[in-house]
This record gives sequence, C-alpha cells and structure tokens, in this order.
Amino acid sequence: MPMKSLMLCALALTGAGAAMAAPDDLDSSVPSSSYFTQAPSMAIPEGSNWYTSAELGAITTSGNTEGTSVTGKVDARHEMANWSNEYIVSGYFKEDVTHNGDGTTTRTRSAERYQVSAKAAFKLLEDGNRAFLLGSHVNDKFGAYTRYSSVGVGYGTQLLKRDNETVDVEVGPGYFHGENAAGGVESGMTVRGAAQLRWRVSPSAAFSQSVSVERGTSNMHSIAETALSTKINGTMQMKAAFSARNDTNVPDNKKNTDTQTSLTLVYSF
Repeated sequence: MPMKSLMLCALALTGAGAAMAAPDDLDSSVPSSSYFTQAPSMAIPEGSNWYTSAELGAITTSGNTEGTSVTGKVDARHEMANWSNEYIVSGYFKEDVTHNGDGTTTRTRSAERYQVSAKAAFKLLEDGNRAFLLGSHVNDKFGAYTRYSSVGVGYGTQLLKRDNETVDVEVGPGYFHGENAAGGVESGMTVRGAAQLRWRVSPSAAFSQSVSVERGTSNMHSIAETALSTKINGTMQMKAAFSARNDTNVPDNKKNTDTQTSLTLVYSF
C-alpha cells in the first residue's frame, strides 16, 4: 500500500478511535518521542515503576518494484522517588530488489540506521523541573554522518501545563564526536536546546511536535518529529509520524536533510 494511503488510514482511525476508547490521561495517550527523550511523566502502570513501549512498522512491495523497509523502537522508562531514567533503542533499514536481465536478482541496502540513547534526570523540588545527563549514539550507514555520538548535561522545565496541552523545554552544554561520510572526523563542544509540544486532540487521539538542536563549532545538528497517534485498545496504538534530520556541514555528495514518514503499531506494557 502506498505511503500516502497508509497516512490517510491513520487519520481515518483517529476519528474512529474516539468511539472505541475511553477517556485517558494525556501522558498515557501522547506518543513518546525519541528526540526529546525526557518528556513529561507518562502514566506508570499500577504496582510498577517501569513504563515500556515497543513500536514496529514495515512495508513490503512486489511486482514491478520490490523491496522491504522496517522501522522499530523500544522505549523503557524507570521512575524512582528522585530520578527518572529513560533508555531508547531504535532502528530503520530499507532493502531494494532488482531483477537483472540474466534472470538473477540483486538485493541492495539503501538505508540502515541504528540509535541508542540513555538519560538520567534528577527531579528538582519544583514540579516539572529537572537536571539531566544525556548520552546518545547513532550509526547511519548512508547518512551524512555515519557515526555521531554526543553527551550533555542541562536543565529542563515545563513551560505550559493544561488539561490537554503541555510544553517542555531543555537547554544545556555538551560534547559531540562524529565521522562524516567522506571519512572526516569532527568533535567539539556543543550547546543543545530542545522543546516538545504534546496535545490531546480527543480522548483517544494525541499529537506531538518535538525539536532538538545541537550547535557545535563546525556543524549544527537538528532533529524534528511530528506524530499523531490513536488508541486501538488499552495497550495498542497506531502512530503516524514524520521526522527530519538536518546537518549544516555535510560532504559534497550528501544532502543536508534526511526525512522519514512512518506508520507504526505501538504496544505499551
């Protein structure tokens, strides 16, 4: 099914989901974003201080065009009295199949990216404020940067908290080390800023917009994600998302921006 058709299906399910799901708290409805790893607290299952979600999406084509693409993510958060820790693993790959004139087939990997991140946030006295330590690493075989690692510290706060809306921001210094597609190695200090809007559109549908920017001496690295999710039942959601990754300093044969449109099923436990 073409991606545009999948996106339309997700929007249609948003309206249908309101009739299927009971009203729920904003924090447990809004999709988590791996690009703003310490979002406001999500509802922790009763009797447990862990919240974990796993999402998976896949597209397979056949006929004149053959190929497979898969995207997935596991997001685990551990809540304690003074700390909120989060661990995220995500991946994406795309493989194309070409039929040659001699009857053989050739499989070509055209996308392959893996990302891990960990974050420890200390809860400050005022509700919604936190001091955090963040580390992340990305392997992107076909990206402008094939390897990109960063660490940072900072302060985060909740600027807006309403019944159906929240806005969170973070800021702090950091350090990055990266290897670009041309083999060049870059490293240096950075200043990182991030923000996330989360909006409960209906009792069963939620929207989020997140953006993070790391400004270094040689490059500005930014990531943005727009996501819309709808509840299928108490543990399952369908999420449609669009994400963009941008680097200002890239090799001559690479583009500055990579985008990804996805439709995934999210299971929470």
